[in-house]
Amino acid sequence: MDQGEARLWLIQKLKSENPVYSKVPVPADEQGQKDLLRILMNVRMPKPIGSEFREVQDAYLRREAMLKGIVDADSLGSCGLDPRICLWQGDITRLRADAIVNAANSGMTGCYTPLHNCIDNCIHSAAGLDLRWECYRIMQKQGHEEPTGMAKITPGYCLPAKYVLHTVGPIVSGGLTEEHKELLRSCYVSCLDLASENGLSNVAFCCISTGVFAFPADRAAEIAVQTVRSWLDSHAGSSVKRVIFNVFGDRDKAIYQSILN
Repeated sequence: MDQGEARLWLIQKLKSENPVYSKVPVPADEQGQKDLLRILMNVRMPKPIGSEFREVQDAYLRREAMLKGIVDADSLGSCGLDPRICLWQGDITRLRADAIVNAANSGMTGCYTPLHNCIDNCIHSAAGLDLRWECYRIMQKQGHEEPTGMAKITPGYCLPAKYVLHTVGPIVSGGLTEEHKELLRSCYVSCLDLASENGLSNVAFCCISTGVFAFPADRAAEIAVQTVRSWLDSHAGSSVKRVIFNVFGDRDKAIYQSILN
């Protein structure tokens, strides 16, 4: 199948799973079809997928990743005076890294809002449906929601990254407190500890908690850089040798540049 044929095949399979979506019209244009496929993936509840679906889905998503352009984490230059740290602006789902960090919610199975532009939705959409099922199994085994400041690791599936580190950042309502700051520090430490335990050499962090969780971006960046540097200093023997701070917007980029330089 070419990409168009695979996309339509996946759409029809997902529509056939649920009568609610069976009569949803399939757009004629490419972007409309891409949006519909992502919507159907976003709203699908966690459950296994068949081997035929996985084969088509994985080939389609990996080809889409290639078309977006894969960026090798090892090719990125260091930022500022610390050769262990890099700043990169772009779509984190394009990074070929040992691990990328997902700012997850406490349910840990991804964002179910159709086409929502949060990093949780973007990562799950690019990784494929096996990621949600894996996260669901982890949470069923755990038996309770993920505590703020903690993290879990899963394979990256169809992402260029080998693994995804899922962490739940603090939600800031009202003023910023010391507890919020400590919980954010814990997110970074938990992810780095997991990366080290699994022998990973590089990790790409998103801007944890600064979106809908409303943590002030400048304070979050200060905590992120300070925590990562402190962890690297105290874990010289760890497999983790490089940390990438991934930003999407120009404002976040300027904040990190100011801190790192």
